[in-house]
Amino acid sequence: MKSKGSDVRIMPGSVERRPAPSLVDLCVKVVIGNIRYLGDVGETDSHLLEQILPHCTRDQLMHVENSTIGRDLSPVTDELWMKFYKKDFGEKNFNLVIERMKKKKVAFRWKQLYEAKTKDVFEAENVAANRLKQLYQKADAQKQSRQIRICEKVPPSSNKRSWGNGPGYGISGGKSSLMKKAKLDLLKSQEFKNLAAMKKNAVQRTYR
Repeated sequence: MKSKGSDVRIMPGSVERRPAPSLVDLCVKVVIGNIRYLGDVGETDSHLLEQILPHCTRDQLMHVENSTIGRDLSPVTDELWMKFYKKDFGEKNFNLVIERMKKKKVAFRWKQLYEAKTKDVFEAENVAANRLKQLYQKADAQKQSRQIRICEKVPPSSNKRSWGNGPGYGISGGKSSLMKKAKLDLLKSQEFKNLAAMKKNAVQRTYR
């Protein structure tokens, strides 16, 4: 039995052997395994980069492009950035960018579009964060203002005579102090004064 397109005979029940990987394939595999260390790719063939760079994260891909000097990697990386844009910012924003470029008859690299959109999102998040911070500060100021107003309120004064708990009355004196207070109030009252005057007049009439 012969395999198609080959003169190699395959016996029934035998397992077809796969060709051994080439030295280039092994090197590519090693690079992919250590891709986090990848920097300037120099003059590496584009067909090899097409196998290697799809394994990069966003940050790794950005690092590779920024580290590679004197070479434009966009022919290899543009499609990768397009996928990142669609994944990170959603299909709606992705389609909106395409429509705008078609309408204005311009074309931008997806790396540039990704960086611009990232900046817009960052600035929008900062604006939202600042607004939220201001709201919290305003709420704290209003809370402190209410607390100050409450502390500044003075209890209304009472013109009623304090009889028992006022100045000069000692709670520790018990019944004795209470009676002294009652006696003083009685001596100061107009009724007691009238009674004293009547008593004085009666004594005077007796000795006439």
